[in-house]
Amino acid sequence: MAPVIPRSGDAIFASVERVNAELFTLTYGAIVRQLLTDLEEVEEVNKQLDQMGYNIGIRLVDEFLAKSNVSRCIDFKETAEVIAKVGFKMFLGVTASVSNWDADGTCCSIILEDNPLVDFVELPDTCQGLYYCNVLSGVIRGALEMVSMKTEVTWVRDMLRGDDAFELQVKLLKQVPEEYPYKDDE
Repeated sequence: MAPVIPRSGDAIFASVERVNAELFTLTYGAIVRQLLTDLEEVEEVNKQLDQMGYNIGIRLVDEFLAKSNVSRCIDFKETAEVIAKVGFKMFLGVTASVSNWDADGTCCSIILEDNPLVDFVELPDTCQGLYYCNVLSGVIRGALEMVSMKTEVTWVRDMLRGDDAFELQVKLLKQVPEEYPYKDDE
């Protein structure tokens, strides 16, 4: 039997069922707006968006692994590349790049040139501390935790704040050893 080759992000994106991009963007905007109304504090909204993303990420990784045919990544560098090239393309239709690696290979930046979540968005002065796309940092953190990588994901640059790109810093805190509920040799 021929080995299963991983599918590219473009191939997966072309074959999955999608919702209208404008509907998705406007719905996300409505969620953020409602959180701002309910929670009032911008920092609390940032935490809630991250937690929502985390909950999405721990579920999204199953779909990603099932549809992408990606085999187990060798290390954190390969994992970051797969997230950027396949994951972002598969779920958002955009390709990201990975750069700014530290010497240990445990910290990098994922840079998005385009971000469909921010179409039609302008932050008012009262929301300058808001990380509007903080749901993405939570998604990455949650998905990586499900593949045994404890990470910290933070925003470095944000076009809604006047920067030239969207940049997430992903830092590997520890590789969690996999635990099995039973022993194979018994």
